[in-house]
Amino acid sequence: MTTDDPAIIQASVVAIGGRALAITGAPGRGKSSLALALIDRGAALIGDDGVSLARHGDLIIASPPPNIAGLIEVRGVGIVDYPVSAPAPLALMLDLDSPPERLPDNILSRMLLGVEIPCLPFDPGGIAPAVRAEHALALHGLSCG
Repeated sequence: MTTDDPAIIQASVVAIGGRALAITGAPGRGKSSLALALIDRGAALIGDDGVSLARHGDLIIASPPPNIAGLIEVRGVGIVDYPVSAPAPLALMLDLDSPPERLPDNILSRMLLGVEIPCLPFDPGGIAPAVRAEHALALHGLSCG
């Protein structure tokens, strides 16, 4: 049962192992590129540059946004159509605008629809960003179970 009206946030979101990973940041920071790298490793697209969020109990469910579902921007190439994932509970946000710590020990959170979601500053330009994003989800993401 939905407890709040859905909200649209600006983020690229993929599903990994049944959990949603949101990538936030200003235009040009690498949200779509990181999402593409994760999709190449087996993640599924939920939404690019926008995602619908709704609260279901203690979970925030990320769903493909209306109007742009299945579309992702490939910078310098164009808009590409991808299969869309089923909705998934939001487990972690990667913030591309904040400088990351080398070894974070205090994970911040962001309040979305009354639920605290872990939020990790992340540099998408470093070595192996998709692998690091997968480890971030494994180490810091909500279990959603």
